[in-house]
Amino acid sequence: MLLNGELIVQNLDHLGIVAGLVDELKIVEQINQHLGEDPREQISPGVAVKAMILNGLGLVSAPLYLFEQFFVGKATEHLLGAGVLAAHLNDDRLGRVLDALYLGGLSPIFMAICLTAARKFGVVCKSAHFDSTSLSVEGEYLPESQVTEGVAPVPIHITYGYSRDRRPDLKQFVMNLVCWGDGEIPAFIELADGNQSDKTRFADLMQEFKSQWNFEGLYVADAALYSEQNLQQVSGLRWLTRVPLTLNAASELISQLADAAFETTELEGYRIATVCCDYGGVQQRWLVVESQKRKQADLKKLDKTLTQATAHWQSQLRQLCAQEFACEADAIAALEKFGQKLPWHQLDGMGVKQTVHYDKPGKPKRGHPPSRITYHPQASLTLNTTVVARHQQRAGRFILATNVLESEQLSAQQALEEYKGQQGNERGFRFLKDPLFFASSVFLKSPERIMALAMIMGLCLLVYNLGQRQLRQALQQANQTLPNQLGKGTQRPTLRWVFQCFMAVHYVVLNGVQQVVNLTDDRRHILQFFGSACRQYYLLC
Repeated sequence: MLLNGELIVQNLDHLGIVAGLVDELKIVEQINQHLGEDPREQISPGVAVKAMILNGLGLVSAPLYLFEQFFVGKATEHLLGAGVLAAHLNDDRLGRVLDALYLGGLSPIFMAICLTAARKFGVVCKSAHFDSTSLSVEGEYLPESQVTEGVAPVPIHITYGYSRDRRPDLKQFVMNLVCWGDGEIPAFIELADGNQSDKTRFADLMQEFKSQWNFEGLYVADAALYSEQNLQQVSGLRWLTRVPLTLNAASELISQLADAAFETTELEGYRIATVCCDYGGVQQRWLVVESQKRKQADLKKLDKTLTQATAHWQSQLRQLCAQEFACEADAIAALEKFGQKLPWHQLDGMGVKQTVHYDKPGKPKRGHPPSRITYHPQASLTLNTTVVARHQQRAGRFILATNVLESEQLSAQQALEEYKGQQGNERGFRFLKDPLFFASSVFLKSPERIMALAMIMGLCLLVYNLGQRQLRQALQQANQTLPNQLGKGTQRPTLRWVFQCFMAVHYVVLNGVQQVVNLTDDRRHILQFFGSACRQYYLLC
């Protein structure tokens, strides 16, 4: 509010933390360096990108078409620079910046910022995790370029494909993401056609990543990587992946491997057995992992499946036994055909019951021949103990594969811990698809702007995960905790929870004097675990 030119009250909330993290990464400077600045423009491309990141991490449902409204009432000049007003952050300016980002090369710009982040925050780059997801869009999105005529990068093809969002009615594009194992920090982003096949892309993606980052560490991916062609293609890299149980050898192994082959680990609830393998002509170790928690869930699911299957096939068997057949051979043949369809059961006591029929009702006279004889199959349904035991044996088991043969370089437990880190990419995708994220429903005008927006989404994830990593490391080093949602102390708070703790913090200017109000002692305590760039937005430096 503005009263007689003396009092200004604006919302600051958690956006000072976000702005400080952006400043620490020098995102504004790097964007301006890549795209250049025009003195005739009211805000530079870098400042526009910073504004988009603030919008993306604003934790409100404010998609890009409400971009300008997002900054109304907020401390825009304090966060973005003197003279920057909400009116300057309109959709026209936003669109031009997205176009410039696309033409400037999205992956190189993103990777340069990631490289700065890794160096600035001391990210340990020992393992790289690869994953992909699909993001649904609304609209037609014809393949023709709408950015510029002449020489320009080829945009992605937004089309129908396998939807991980279970929205086959919408077109989509695919985001390929690489994160470092240390703190789930993004390192590389690629946008692809909506019908991309991970099985055919991941091997090439790893080679591209190696050439750009000169990375010699461990490459971690899900089962989409595991095929003969891919393993041969990445033979020069150190990789860790999951073996799909659709492979006969893998399915047989987890069903037949004896309990005595497993060794306990320091990870609670996990046992691992190591088996040598040369699938696809590539020497590798298969690590058969058994999770006790997952085993209990699988056995519970198996019991439910068996109960439902028993009820279903009992009903089908009763219907079969009620049928009439002209001869005994036909009845037996029907039983045998029925038994071949049973996935979990077998038929015992197979036989045939004869039934005589007379034309007239009542008791027939002695010696009176029946008008016809019918044959009814008879059998009882019992569980196939061999099949059930095989599935009980494989419960809770999955297989990891690596071409790092020496356990001294990568032990079985270390391999499991690395693969569990693959969940970081999945958390990142869930974060990007959250309803509070500004791109939860993407509907820009062109594939080029969609691609540029996806890069901004990646920057939001980079800023968020770096901030969370920085906070947790500072808490550990100081041996202190922060209260979580339940009021219990934790050294691993989520940054989202911290953001929520800063609601109703205001930036006030009174007679030209700046101050931040409603900055409680608890909030000051939290801010001490962030860098000075974050604290200065709350006037603490």
